Amino acid sequence: MDALAKLSSTLHSSPKMPVIFVGHGNPMHAILDDEITRTWGRVGKTLPTAQAYVVISAHWQTRGTHITDAPKQPLIYDMYGFPEELYRVTYQANGDPKLAQILQNAFLSYEATLDTTWGLDHGTWSVLRHMAPKPTVPILQISLDMTRSLSQLVDMFTMLKPFREKGVIFIGSGNLVHNLGILNFNSNVAFDWAVEFDAKAAKAITNQDMPRLMNPIRISNTAALAVEFDDHYRPLLAVMALLEKSEQLVYFNETIEMGSVGMRSFISNPIL
Repeated sequence: MDALAKLSSTLHSSPKMPVIFVGHGNPMHAILDDEITRTWGRVGKTLPTAQAYVVISAHWQTRGTHITDAPKQPLIYDMYGFPEELYRVTYQANGDPKLAQILQNAFLSYEATLDTTWGLDHGTWSVLRHMAPKPTVPILQISLDMTRSLSQLVDMFTMLKPFREKGVIFIGSGNLVHNLGILNFNSNVAFDWAVEFDAKAAKAITNQDMPRLMNPIRISNTAALAVEFDDHYRPLLAVMALLEKSEQLVYFNETIEMGSVGMRSFISNPIL
């Protein structure tokens, strides 16, 4: 049975689920009560009833594509040098081995691997503990295959579009602007190059200009700084690949923190 047939027989049909991209930024947002986290909470309250959340986090980078398939999802505290309180965060979430297998089958030509060793990294739980504080549906992660080009990544995730009509909400968790090498810890005044890239990239996102988005230097030559490494940029492309041209996007959390970490986020066809 192919992936689409398994999808139809296992999951119920539903209205098309929204697609979300979240700028997750500083891991401390997991335990902060601020405008960023309160907005995550407001967005979460607008979401339709889903059958699962599938997150593509910047913090799971692999060779080949991996999909979590454990029945319970342990938390991964993949950040260092933060207050002890952050490492005491708990978030009780289930996985869904059957859905993981169906996702694997959808990626059959990419030889995706089921992975019981991973769980939910901070790119996922730091956001979802505000957006879905008491998870009632399974939460899975799909890794980022760093051997794939950005265009190959888009082609790959396009294959998951049918899941949106089977109750799956996809969330990309990264940052549009992300340069940790020149953070300004004493100010949230954004660097000029960060503001420029964020604004031009937002226009390309709104227009779903995928050729430009898949080659960030075509957006602006400031991409050399804004997308210093593309690990945090890839989740944006993964969820952009799931959109239909007719869909409208609404932005939230459009600030740039510490000079060089863009929090710009969006949701498709939202009820906000």
